[in-house]
Amino acid sequence: MQPPLPLWDEPLPDYRSRVVAPASDRVAWLRARSRGVTSTDAARLSGAAAVRALAVEKLTGRSFGGNAYTDHGRTREPVIARWVLAEHGISPSATLYHALGNPRHLATPDGVRTRGTTVELAEIKTTSAHWRSIPRPYLRQVFWQQYVLGAERTLVVWERHEDFVPVADPACRWVDRDDDEIHMLIGLADRLLESMRTGPR
Repeated sequence: MQPPLPLWDEPLPDYRSRVVAPASDRVAWLRARSRGVTSTDAARLSGAAAVRALAVEKLTGRSFGGNAYTDHGRTREPVIARWVLAEHGISPSATLYHALGNPRHLATPDGVRTRGTTVELAEIKTTSAHWRSIPRPYLRQVFWQQYVLGAERTLVVWERHEDFVPVADPACRWVDRDDDEIHMLIGLADRLLESMRTGPR
């Protein structure tokens, strides 16, 4: 059973004490991700059908391997991360962390900044679409990262491209922590972990 989250006015233990693996340790990073629930997984946790589909993928090792769009995103992410650092003072991150009280709830934010006891994150995206609002799956990803690291808010940064050529400077928007969304995601994540243990039903 998931332990209760600390009250928001109580200090959280430093997220840096909950490192699982740096991205440079590819074997450890991939192994941990395959056994837990990551923010990439959380983006897809929209309900029971998504839980079953994710459980099958994790148990069989079949997952999305990427395409031209994800390749473009990986290429542009370090460039956009430098912009985020210069404009907003949020340092790039590629470290995998686990949540307080649950080593299988995992997240790798694209950027982290600590101001006193306040943790703020960055999440970087590339897109060929004109966003009027941040897509729902990305919000789930953001809320999950906030939960894992104990963050108060996240700067979502996106760069639009046409045929994989950037057409403008990055745009960005702050997203505040939403504990109601986080509690819903925790419940779905725990169902996913149970399905990975017993097999999807």
